[in-house]
Amino acid sequence: MEFEKLQSGISVKGEKIEAFKSKITSSKYNYIIGAVHGDEIEGAHLAKKLFEWLKETSLAEMPIIIIPILNVDGFNSGTRVNANGVDLNRNLPSKQWSPEAKEEKYFPGIAPLSEPENKFLVSLFEKFPPKFILSFHSWYPVINYNGSCKNIAEFLSSYNKYPIEADFVSHPTPGSLGEYGPQILNCPVLTFECPLLSKEITLDSIWRENEMAFKELILQKIIE
Repeated sequence: MEFEKLQSGISVKGEKIEAFKSKITSSKYNYIIGAVHGDEIEGAHLAKKLFEWLKETSLAEMPIIIIPILNVDGFNSGTRVNANGVDLNRNLPSKQWSPEAKEEKYFPGIAPLSEPENKFLVSLFEKFPPKFILSFHSWYPVINYNGSCKNIAEFLSSYNKYPIEADFVSHPTPGSLGEYGPQILNCPVLTFECPLLSKEITLDSIWRENEMAFKELILQKIIE
């Protein structure tokens, strides 16, 4: 599958935020996003490996936008938040956005969409409207879906046996992509939470555990 590099966004520290688009024009696009939280390297690794595989496949083109690392500054410094200390997954202008944060690491910013990383993301949404968003994170193995993508969550779970949650009832996420997508964009969002690294769990083992699921998601045209 061929991809073209889009004009990059710019982070708080002036670093480039790279984004890529498959060489097909469509009214709607599938999004793959990694490293919304900079310290979640497990999810970023899955986004990277999936992108590498997509570039190597000889599949017919499908409309995809890939942002391998959204929070470039956080990724470079190993922090959840961006260089302004903002949790990008609490900074989107969903209906539930709140200036309050239970912990410092969840600081939502001084206003919704205050951060350049999210401004860039929303500008892509406006130019290339999403029909499905897959966002890779790391917490504990769980597949969280918001909007009408339960079938995708169930498909992935059939391979990796991760539990499925319709929303994080015990862990509210105001200003998150999971809220913003269905509410504002009328687009389902699947937040894929990877297991954390340990003595037994490596980046390679996480990919191997999920490789077939994501490849078949594309090959079987569960998303198109």
